[in-house]
Amino acid sequence: HARVGKSSHLNLCPLHRSTVGALLASKLGWKFYDADDYHPEENRVKMGRGIPLNDQDRIPWLCNLHDILLRDVASGQHVVLACSALKKAYRDILIRGKDGAPLKCDETGKDSQPAEVKLLVVHLSGSFEVISGRLLKRRGHFMPPELLQSQFDTLEPPSAPENFIQVSVDKNISEIIATVLETLT
Repeated sequence: HARVGKSSHLNLCPLHRSTVGALLASKLGWKFYDADDYHPEENRVKMGRGIPLNDQDRIPWLCNLHDILLRDVASGQHVVLACSALKKAYRDILIRGKDGAPLKCDETGKDSQPAEVKLLVVHLSGSFEVISGRLLKRRGHFMPPELLQSQFDTLEPPSAPENFIQVSVDKNISEIIATVLETLT
């Protein structure tokens, strides 16, 4: 399959998301972004205080990530983005931007193609207990483990017609990566 404009987006599991994303990008020779690195300071402070983010906190962050993905796709760069885009609306923002599908204008000023990112959502799924146990072992992250329940409460797992695969975090990292690579080839 041609992979022009394809980005891979990894969803949910806080501990493995970045690890799997970085390893996958390395194996593919793609650029890697950890969406957590792009949270504005206000979001980090809010989460650090144990306050869950709301849509108003997340939407500007997701729009910024969409712009980053668009820039890379426009330059022919394939991307792996590790991101907790918990709701379908959040994943839609990553694909189309805040207002659906903003149009690009060609040199004549006429509307041309939508500014979309082709996205494969890799949903890393696991039970609250498994993910909570891993979070408790994580050190140095601004999101405290106490916020995990709010993430589960917010989660809308991907479903048709979204372009996604679901991979259990009960698998080891090499099995997760092999599953994703098999899907991409």
